[in-house]
Amino acid sequence: VQLQASGGGLVQAGGSLRLSCTASGRMFSNNAMGWFRQAPGKEREFVTSIRWRGGNSVYADSVKGRFTISRDNTKNTLYLQMNSLKPDDTAVYYCAASRYSTERTSSSDYNYWGQGTLVTVSS
Repeated sequence: VQLQASGGGLVQAGGSLRLSCTASGRMFSNNAMGWFRQAPGKEREFVTSIRWRGGNSVYADSVKGRFTISRDNTKNTLYLQMNSLKPDDTAVYYCAASRYSTERTSSSDYNYWGQGTLVTVSS
């Protein structure tokens, strides 16, 4: 089972990026999925999560209104659209699949993790 995150890069403040996370080895259509991030010198933090069917989602206050999570279960792929990026959004972004079907904010509720993709936002 593998989660492969991609789409990170260098962007100026105010810009946009779209991250993707493709799962292989098994289907995650019945699992909630999420994005976490870890900035240099900081602990990993929750960003957003979406339930198995899509639609219902939850966001960290710091990204609410700027980031949008979505999924395509036919492609076993998770997305994170990031708009109005700020330097504080600089981090390695990780996708994860939960053992539960509804959206989850705690990293302990996730049992599959991708390798991370680096997002750097310059001021």
